[in-house]
Amino acid sequence: MLLTETLPGIHWEAAMAAARAAVEKAAALGIRINVAVVDRAGLPMAFLRMSGAPLHSIGIAEDKAYTAASFGLSTAAWASVLADNDGLRQGLASRERLVMFGGGLPVMLEGACIGGIGVSGGSEEQDEICARAGLAALG
Repeated sequence: MLLTETLPGIHWEAAMAAARAAVEKAAALGIRINVAVVDRAGLPMAFLRMSGAPLHSIGIAEDKAYTAASFGLSTAAWASVLADNDGLRQGLASRERLVMFGGGLPVMLEGACIGGIGVSGGSEEQDEICARAGLAALG
């Protein structure tokens, strides 16, 4: 017998609205960013790149979103999570695509992580502000 489960997910229109809101916040801050929104599996749902945003930040934004979705934890939270655990910090630091600085936030719905948003191109604080603007657009 096969069993299936229906899980809530982020709709592409919501992903685009979040990405657009992040870009609009970046424009208001006077910075240029890349923003990625992924589903619960870390697969791309939306991506926007502002003209002049740093090229290396494309992958960083994608990896911030991936990290946030895979753990259901903001990328900025890793500093406190790993503060007293050198072994875990060293092990995780070698993991491909894991980002442990601000700008990646999980997209939560009724306590469940349904995706992630990642922003890169500004300072860590600016990236976080833009990512929060993206989440706010989701309601």
